[in-house]
Parts: sequence; C-alpha cells; structure tokens
Amino acid sequence: MSQWFSFGPWAFSIDAAEAAIAARHRPIQPIPVDAWASFYGLKHLGDPRRSAAALIGPTSDALDREYAMTADLANPVIVAQLLVENQPAPLLIDGTHRLYRAWREKVSELPAYVLTVEETLGIRHPVSLGPCGITVTAASRTR
Repeated sequence: MSQWFSFGPWAFSIDAAEAAIAARHRPIQPIPVDAWASFYGLKHLGDPRRSAAALIGPTSDALDREYAMTADLANPVIVAQLLVENQPAPLLIDGTHRLYRAWREKVSELPAYVLTVEETLGIRHPVSLGPCGITVTAASRTR
C-alpha cells in the first residue's frame, strides 16, 4: 500500500521520498523535537480548553497516540523542502507519530533525512476533490 502525506493542494509520495533517499546518500540531520512538536500542534492534542487548531499537523482525533508510543525513534523522519518566497522551508512529511513519542518522552532531537527542493518537487503531486474524495493526480506533477 502506498503512503502519502497531504498538505494543502498537494500529496507527497512517501514511497518516492524513500526511493530518492536510497538513490542518493545524504547525512542524517538532527531536528529539534520541542520546536517541531510546537509547530505541528502536538503539544495541545487532547487539551479540551484549546479553541484553535494547528494549521499543520494532526487533529486531536487523527493521531493514534497509543500507536505513536510504539514508534521507532531510531528510524529517521523525512523532511521535505518547499520554496516559500524563494527560500527553502521545511515540511515534515513522514514521522509525526515518532515526533509525538519523542516529545512525550522528552527526547531532544530526532534523526531526519532532508530532501532537496528538487527532490520534493519530484514527489509532490496535485490533489483534487472529486466526487469520491481526494484524488492524487500523479501524472501531472506541479512545479
């Protein structure tokens, strides 16, 4: 079964990201858990007083917290890079469960593979809302 990460009008192929990582050696880079957990709204999951939702990251009922506590923290997460105002901006596309567990266990850093902007463009596909939900249009990648 293919794995995808959805963000706005795009879907990112995790399988293609893993293939890009396997094809080109890159160093594993540490990412700061506390900052990423804040950005993804993981610190507020389950808070009944929270009135705002995070723009990125799972909703309180979309992250399986029990499963997250079994995630392998040694397995590097995958960070894509999007161009925002001509600057690379990181986006975690694989590893939210690992990030949640690391934050809960007060781990300071997680290992990460960081894709280049070009690699990210190669795994990014437009999505459309069709009559049956979200459809990934793999043949017409956007750049």
